[in-house]
Amino acid sequence: MPIVATSHIAIGVSDLDRSLRFYRDLLGLHVSRLEEEDVPNLQDADRSSKRRAAYLRWREGAHETFIVLDEQLEGQHGEPAKFLQRGVHHVGLWVEDIDAMHERLVKAGVRVMFAPALVDTERYGEERGRQCKAAFYYDPDGTIIQLDQRMPG
Repeated sequence: MPIVATSHIAIGVSDLDRSLRFYRDLLGLHVSRLEEEDVPNLQDADRSSKRRAAYLRWREGAHETFIVLDEQLEGQHGEPAKFLQRGVHHVGLWVEDIDAMHERLVKAGVRVMFAPALVDTERYGEERGRQCKAAFYYDPDGTIIQLDQRMPG
């Protein structure tokens, strides 16, 4: 049985309201659900923890990918991933107008890792010769978010 899509991406945050200003207000994702939840502790089956969670979507549908922002109410641990480290180290999202998005993010004070630049689609596992524009940013907690736009032609 083949995989049909990515289900979701969970991103731990230290302040859900601050992160919503980035993901919802600047990137344009919409909140489909926002609530406090009990989460089973998979390392200690006898206890659970509480979290505030925001489920963010760019499109509705049974197999559409979504993002969960996850603020642990009983204390956060760990640091954001570093670029190119082992394991998941950034999240890439397609956008329609990367230059306008970049301008909005910079104006809002978002930290830029790499400004929009043309790259060959070979870097996306595709045939050489087509182009995308890519940029990298840090969310409020330091998680790296890549924005990509396919170029015409």
